[in-house]
Amino acid sequence: MYYTYVLMGRDDKKRKIVLYIGSTKDLRNRLKEHLSGEVRTTKRLARLKLVYYEACLHKTDSRKRELQLKTGFGRGYIKRRLESYLKPRV
Repeated sequence: MYYTYVLMGRDDKKRKIVLYIGSTKDLRNRLKEHLSGEVRTTKRLARLKLVYYEACLHKTDSRKRELQLKTGFGRGYIKRRLESYLKPRV
């Protein structure tokens, strides 16, 4: 399986909540890398948390979904999908 995932964290410099979208074959290992600060793009974020993921059978499908979720429409989809969870934060 291949996974498309969304992490939520706080950027203390900009004082705002940030959603990070990525894809991977090994979700548990990738999450450990994010949480330990090994990933350059998320190491500045505090309180990282996995808030959403989807599974695909093919790497290409997972990567396409990642790129789709990174668009304005995709970010809107995530916010609508997680509306109850994000409401007090966003």
